[in-house]
Amino acid sequence: MNEKNASFNAGVCLTRIAAKYPDAVAIAEPVKRGKKTLRDSRGNRLFRTVTFAELDRRSDDVAAGLRASGLTPGMKIVLMVRHGIDFITLVYALFKAGATLVLIDPGGGMKQVVGCLGAVDPDGFAAIPAVQTARALMGRIFPRAKLNLTVGRTLLPRRLTLDKLLRRFRGSAPNPAAVAPDDPAAIVFTSGSTGPAKGVLYTHRVINTQVVEIQKMYHIEPGTVDLAAFPFFGLFNAAMGSLTVIPDMDTTHPGAVDPSAFVEVANQWQITQSFASPAVWRRVVRYCRDTGKSIPTLRRAISAGAPFPADLLPDFLAILHPEGDVYTPYGATESLPAASIGAREILAETAAESLLGKGTCVGRPFGQIEWRIIPITDEPIETLESVPSLPPGEIGELALTGPQVTREYVTRKEANRFAKIRDGQGRIWHRIGDVGRLDEKNRFWFCGRKAHRVETPEGPLFSVPCETILNRHPDLARTALAGIPAADPGRREPVIFLEPKPEKFPRTAAEKQALLDSVRAMAAASPVTERIRHFLILAQFPVDVRHNAKINREKLSDMAAEILGVQSR
Repeated sequence: MNEKNASFNAGVCLTRIAAKYPDAVAIAEPVKRGKKTLRDSRGNRLFRTVTFAELDRRSDDVAAGLRASGLTPGMKIVLMVRHGIDFITLVYALFKAGATLVLIDPGGGMKQVVGCLGAVDPDGFAAIPAVQTARALMGRIFPRAKLNLTVGRTLLPRRLTLDKLLRRFRGSAPNPAAVAPDDPAAIVFTSGSTGPAKGVLYTHRVINTQVVEIQKMYHIEPGTVDLAAFPFFGLFNAAMGSLTVIPDMDTTHPGAVDPSAFVEVANQWQITQSFASPAVWRRVVRYCRDTGKSIPTLRRAISAGAPFPADLLPDFLAILHPEGDVYTPYGATESLPAASIGAREILAETAAESLLGKGTCVGRPFGQIEWRIIPITDEPIETLESVPSLPPGEIGELALTGPQVTREYVTRKEANRFAKIRDGQGRIWHRIGDVGRLDEKNRFWFCGRKAHRVETPEGPLFSVPCETILNRHPDLARTALAGIPAADPGRREPVIFLEPKPEKFPRTAAEKQALLDSVRAMAAASPVTERIRHFLILAQFPVDVRHNAKINREKLSDMAAEILGVQSR
């Protein structure tokens, strides 16, 4: 049964919350003049706020205005607006209007963004003026993009703007589009950190399930105050009755966050929760450790995008409320959320084994997720029943299913053959592309991306176990396993790249040799890394833009081939 009904519409989540908590503040965003944040007479940063009722009404008004401007259900609208009130308003307005919103991280670079959006063939853009100007100049690439809404000031009087819609359609009656649970709601692009970015289809069922699962797992109650350094989480907050405080930072470049500003805003709003990438938390934790500052009201810190360094977890816990914890949800754009674990469980049960090169434990599955470990292969798998399920302790590829697991890519559709598996019940399982093992508690131990394994004549090497061994070196910020490309993919030569701490970077040939000798000795002392012979020093690793945490090992492999070349083949 797949009948259409307005109650299935993901935008109605906001309406339900607004009915219960109409006067509670939903979003607070910094007030800026140019790039400078304004302050009041007491020195506090100024914020613009909207209540849940106001946010719901704004989204109703915009939805009505978009319909009057020609939007019909199913149209694909690219959303490229800065994180804040307008962004969240537009997301819920587009849901309510029945549109399929298209989200992509602009930090991926102009070439990637244009290529991805061109493949979607959108019907329009809701975007800041600079994006609309670029879109107009590239009209041949976006021939169907006729419904274009500018968010912000424009000198073109005839251009459709968000402000005009809000004025003209103020007080519009709620009229969410009737949808079926599996109707398209959004196309969200992967980061492109491992292979080309792909457009993932989110249905209304997927989004509604994400809201419910996240709220249950973390016991998020209405009234939670969340400092949301990752824009997508702000959308969930609005559906859960949480106040979203927009941090005073560029969320597209999390590694450049000013930790003092982050902590100041956190304490000004007495936040109880915060979602940010490890790139943000590393800077914030070190800043607090060095200055003695803390965020004493923070009970739930959420770090996603990559595992947070275990050696910093005690310092992280020290800056929180005494009963607080640090959670690392695990998943992918195609299957989010999948699992979660807290810092206290890591420190008490799993950190010691991780240091021995046994992988990083990412926890147990979210409530409705089912998962299993299957043999590692780069070939398509037609049916789940055609492959065995590996026993606990054996490393393989993770496959999972559940109502929040997406069913398909709508761009680069050839990837569906390699990422999706059907089972005998008609369900779709997603091959998440990660390798690892399950333990006796049904926890997944992440050993790295499947694409990052290095197949050698003696067997595969996996990135996380190898890097964990060498990351313990006191002079290194982090390490990265790569493999030199070879004609026979089973005979690649492994290489470890070393990123020294800035203050420990070797300045002379003697210092460089001393670092390399000590790392080689450490590698030789562990059965996990004893086979590795090549080590290269790099000042800074190439990383993804979205989280500033995922290392681009494909680029490192090319660098290794260029540097080591003939002698390594």
